[in-house]
Amino acid sequence: MRIVVSGATGFIGSALSGSLTSAGHEVVALSRSSRPGTVRWDPAARTTDVTGHVDAIFHLAGESIGDRWTRAKKQALVSSRIDGTATLAQLAIDKSVKHFISGSAIGYYGSRGDEELDEAASPGSGFLADLTVQWEAAAQPAVEAGIPTAFARTSLVLAASGGSFPRMALPFKLGVGGPIGSGRQWWSWISLRDEVRALHHIMEHTITGPVNLSSPQPILNKEFARELGSAMGRPSLLPAPVFGLHLLLGSEFADQVLLASQRVVPTVLTGTGFEFLDGDLASALRRITGRA
Repeated sequence: MRIVVSGATGFIGSALSGSLTSAGHEVVALSRSSRPGTVRWDPAARTTDVTGHVDAIFHLAGESIGDRWTRAKKQALVSSRIDGTATLAQLAIDKSVKHFISGSAIGYYGSRGDEELDEAASPGSGFLADLTVQWEAAAQPAVEAGIPTAFARTSLVLAASGGSFPRMALPFKLGVGGPIGSGRQWWSWISLRDEVRALHHIMEHTITGPVNLSSPQPILNKEFARELGSAMGRPSLLPAPVFGLHLLLGSEFADQVLLASQRVVPTVLTGTGFEFLDGDLASALRRITGRA
């Protein structure tokens, strides 16, 4: 198949593009800077230079969630997601693609304590939840045009390099790692290889609607810290205080990303026969840190 991928040079997109190519597909990588081997697109202008037929689209591009949410950062987060999604939703319509898989995030659910959150759960509150609702809404023209559309609600993606894991692991390497705040918030996660496999699964099974890309075993942050320390052979006793996180990162980012409790379950994936290679955090972390 001929598959368009936005964010093809990013953390998840590069892994997905390599996997698609290995599977025999032709990947059309989108770039805003006309890099060699890519096709130009301009999300702000809502245009692309894609020509020829397209079988499927994976939309994974968007401004990094980053750290402190300034007013300018928030605007960039909103505009990059709305404009990019609207652009590729229109491309999906124009090319009558067989499947449009649009990136999303479990931030949709907000912070919900111990509540189990499957794909039928309602949206939460706060900037990140509102952003994700708008993000998914930008793809609605494709849905209304009858294009099979999925929303890949991704959780924390773990890999040895790339993403947030190296920065997360650094305090443990230095012997000062530990829980974040009370450690009683639920963290949902997925390994990079299962993330890529799940995206393949969504396309191959023509799954539509929201899909939680997360391990079937979410874990309390204090247990996550313990398992990470164990995998690295380092202590995990020093908690990161909430007031320090608020000072360093801003209260809004800290509360909605690091301290939010999201006990997400991948009901759609498991219900359609997907089998996780890294369902257990302890073994996943040992493999990722090279201690398997």
